[in-house]
Amino acid sequence: MDLDEARAFVQKHHRGVLATRRADGRIQQSPVLVNVDGEGRAMISSRETAYKVRNLRRDPWAQACIFTNGFFGQWLFFEGTAQVVSLPEAMDPLIDYYKRFPDENPDWDDYRERMERERRVLIRIELERAGPDRQG
Repeated sequence: MDLDEARAFVQKHHRGVLATRRADGRIQQSPVLVNVDGEGRAMISSRETAYKVRNLRRDPWAQACIFTNGFFGQWLFFEGTAQVVSLPEAMDPLIDYYKRFPDENPDWDDYRERMERERRVLIRIELERAGPDRQG
């Protein structure tokens, strides 16, 4: 699958499951909301203390399966190298992340306080591969 097609799908369909590698090599999965930043990277908000964040700091490999709100039907996966951005550097990217969803914008002062209180980070994933490339 073309990476630009994958990005366009993720800009419309945000629900997914992120897979990361645990220290023993097994896979850990987490439900996530995904969007795409201005540079074409997938982005996910998480907490500094989350296992997926710990896993990505140790091993930056990430894979996600993204599907429509109806769940059944069209879906895709992407894979790539992740970077975890912590506060305070993460604040502006976290605001950008939120603004890319179709909801109303919050009170930004309250949003900033919540991001700090929850110790939020932004996970950026450089898309390297996407699929499926064929159907069975």
